[in-house]
Amino acid sequence: MVSAPLKNVSGSDVGSYEFDAAELASGINKQLLHDVVVMYEANQRAGTVKTKSRGMVSGSTKKLYRQKGTGRARAGNRRTPVRVGGGHAFGKKPKDWSYRLPKQAIRLATRMALLSKFQDDEAIVLDSLAVDAPKTRVIADMLGSLGVGGDSCLLAIREQDSVVWRSGRNIQSLWVAPAVELNAYQLLHQKRLVVTKDAMDFLRGQGQGA
Repeated sequence: MVSAPLKNVSGSDVGSYEFDAAELASGINKQLLHDVVVMYEANQRAGTVKTKSRGMVSGSTKKLYRQKGTGRARAGNRRTPVRVGGGHAFGKKPKDWSYRLPKQAIRLATRMALLSKFQDDEAIVLDSLAVDAPKTRVIADMLGSLGVGGDSCLLAIREQDSVVWRSGRNIQSLWVAPAVELNAYQLLHQKRLVVTKDAMDFLRGQGQGA
């Protein structure tokens, strides 16, 4: 059994949240977690770098001067890479770095990353979270009460909530994500995890059905 403190938004203990670790994953595969994180980071690469080759720069293609009889070294046109203003010998070209691992592997890695947060005592379960208006102070005070204000933190909620997201977007160390969009990269990137009880119930159900 895995247990985590169950708290309210004021930081007071209201019980504990327990579940069977097998509901999420049978164990932690560090290699799989590494592979999935590398995939997410590769997919974030823009790949828009580009430099001009000798055929792309402006300038005449005519030979600068005749080959022999000048006493100087032979020379080609002004576009050659050895001259200032010439093209690059091996110019960089745009490249798509993105790729995808199997869907089942990605889902399993998400459950493993979630389980690791509970096993490492880095997770806190909220009994409920309701924000009436988008105010950063409400979320900041909650994180301070929970003792995670000084760490990078991931706030996982049941469904997309624009009020909660707008309340937390100005907190640099905080990421907000609905349970259905949660992934291993988000879980492992942030040091602490604060997840609502209904979001955790949903994630456990996803683990059983996968």
